[in-house]
Amino acid sequence: MLFSPNNSESYWLDKSEQILEACIKFCRIYNDGYVTFEELHNLVIDKSYFEEKISIAREKFLSNKLSKDNIFDLYSSINILEKDYFSLDDRTYNLLKSEITRITNCFVSSLDVKNTFCPSKENESFFGFEDVLKNGKIVVLNMNISEFKNLSKIIATYLKLDYQTDILKQLSKKNNKIKPSVFISDEYQEYVTSSDASFFSQSRESKCINIIATQSYTSILNTLNNQYSTKVIIQNLVNKLWFRCDDIFTIEDIQKQIGKEEKEKFSKSFSENSKESFYNYLAKNFVSIDSNISESVNSYTQFDFKYDYKFFTQELTTFKSLAFLSDGSKILKPMKLKMIPYFKNEEK
Repeated sequence: MLFSPNNSESYWLDKSEQILEACIKFCRIYNDGYVTFEELHNLVIDKSYFEEKISIAREKFLSNKLSKDNIFDLYSSINILEKDYFSLDDRTYNLLKSEITRITNCFVSSLDVKNTFCPSKENESFFGFEDVLKNGKIVVLNMNISEFKNLSKIIATYLKLDYQTDILKQLSKKNNKIKPSVFISDEYQEYVTSSDASFFSQSRESKCINIIATQSYTSILNTLNNQYSTKVIIQNLVNKLWFRCDDIFTIEDIQKQIGKEEKEKFSKSFSENSKESFYNYLAKNFVSIDSNISESVNSYTQFDFKYDYKFFTQELTTFKSLAFLSDGSKILKPMKLKMIPYFKNEEK
């Protein structure tokens, strides 16, 4: 969905998902439970490779090495791949193959990428987030999106979704001590998915802290293409730091969240009264005799947003932010903060 944000036809996304799911199930059976993007790529593009692996699965079935669950997955995956994929007409088949290989092709087009993300089972070094949570490890993804493009999005999204699954899975396990965890993401708008809305709403129960940084609310909306999902994600992030911004949608949302207050306004008026006046044709103006001038000043209160557009666009300078924070029990009043960058050594 990250690659097809404007795709209004769900058929291609749903069908691609169904085929990938069948390939993963089938790969687990013939490859002893180990799945790589290389295997998925080969299954999707090459029917002869698929038929070659069927013979391995058949031998396991005949030698009674498969459980009931394995047998069910084997039948269902073969039915989908043979009847709903390889038997399609050439045009539909090639379109689906093209849609799926947009993801898998990234992992087989470079030897370094292939060795990193599709290693043999003996060379595997990352055993999933269940192992990470159990042993208190830290996982860092450092991939420049301008250099790796689609691959960066795939890996970041895959890791994020896998992490979210294992975090929420802790809630279903009985007598399981939930360990606190932290999710940190920079340039979050590049990796946001609609499922994040439900995760953020449930993650507090799993003792998960989410720290994200994004360019603006519109950046998230542009990726999701769904205003409701965007608002759900934003409202689930309780503590917020807003830096200088020109985005109207973001500013208006911030103003609504902070609310309005009564502001004192002033108005001035001047008036002049005279008993006699005449027109001076030489100077071409009116001349008043025995005149008086009066000035009136009025003050009144008006209900208005606490921070106006000028505050967000001009008054928030570099490394200064408007903070909307909670101490755990109540929301603190919005305050202007000076942020100290790690690369600036300020002694005072």
